[in-house]
Amino acid sequence: MSDAMQKPAREPVSDDAAHLLLVDDDRRIRSLMSRYLVERGYRVTTAGDAQEARRCLGALEFDLLILDVMMPGETGFEFAAWLRTHSQVPILMLTARADAVDRVRGLEIGADDYLTKPFDPKELSLRIASILRRAAPKAEASVAPILRFGPYMFQHDRGELRKGDELIRLTDRERAMLKLLAERPGEPVSREELAGDASSGSERTIDMQINRLRRKIETDLANPLYLQTARGAGYRLVVDR
Repeated sequence: MSDAMQKPAREPVSDDAAHLLLVDDDRRIRSLMSRYLVERGYRVTTAGDAQEARRCLGALEFDLLILDVMMPGETGFEFAAWLRTHSQVPILMLTARADAVDRVRGLEIGADDYLTKPFDPKELSLRIASILRRAAPKAEASVAPILRFGPYMFQHDRGELRKGDELIRLTDRERAMLKLLAERPGEPVSREELAGDASSGSERTIDMQINRLRRKIETDLANPLYLQTARGAGYRLVVDR
């Protein structure tokens, strides 16, 4: 595991954050991954084997399972096959083997994605965000067609930002980020979600793109009113009520 996973969480996790069940028999890996994912804004419950995972599933609801393949006793493959007869909760499988046969087997069982150890923790975050985004119910119809914040108006379907009659030019990435933020006004949107499928989706790149967008809508970059930082969770767009 990368040293990046050893950074401890500094902010409380929101009760609305996605809840992940991490199933791995290696206690150290569970600890490092759990701490890293909490730092990324997720709620995390851990289990050391399939039996413990079943108890967790019986008591709590989860948005995603991160499931190690090579566990003693009941393997991740066997547990995933059982789970698919009871639930459609998304599954991200982890394995130390890069064998294509194993990957195909996991996907045939019903896993949503497959990640080979060792992996970059940022890739783990991106995979999780991608799975959660695909699994989220489509809510386009419930998105407000026009959002207003201060003197600005954002027309979601057209991706147009205006200040009064003035059309403010947006890059494609700025437009995509603003549309995503507008779909969940007031709620944190993670950097991974804001990156989407962009190849240049590092945290530093996203922060730079957010800063450029802020220059177009904020008067005080040090104290933004509308495009605020949700510490430990990403960014949020604060709109008029």
